[in-house]
Amino acid sequence: MANTTINVTLPKDFDFESNRKPQGGASYFDGGLLELIGLYLLGAIITALTAGICYPWSLVIIYRWKIEHTVIEGHRLRFEGTAVGLFGSWIKWFLLGIVTFGIYFFWAGIKLEQWKTKHTYFR
Repeated sequence: MANTTINVTLPKDFDFESNRKPQGGASYFDGGLLELIGLYLLGAIITALTAGICYPWSLVIIYRWKIEHTVIEGHRLRFEGTAVGLFGSWIKWFLLGIVTFGIYFFWAGIKLEQWKTKHTYFR
């Protein structure tokens, strides 16, 4: 079998390591367990006291805490979603789930992730 040589011309600023190392800084999460447990308990209590009506509020406070303790490539994230904003979508998704005999509930999880992403930004 013969040896074959292939010559490839790369741009001068090409860096083989760039796909493996963040260029702008470190990525990390700086939240603490006790604070998260407290938020989960608060959310559960509020949800129980309101018979589930304030569950979107519980989701928003926990998601805000997670996002605002996340740093990606040196840039801290921020979350600008509100419980009121989620509540309107939540009602719509719930009604669509009922009308479609539960089929829409498979999409509701995706819609929630899309809503979260839409309201997440770099600071």
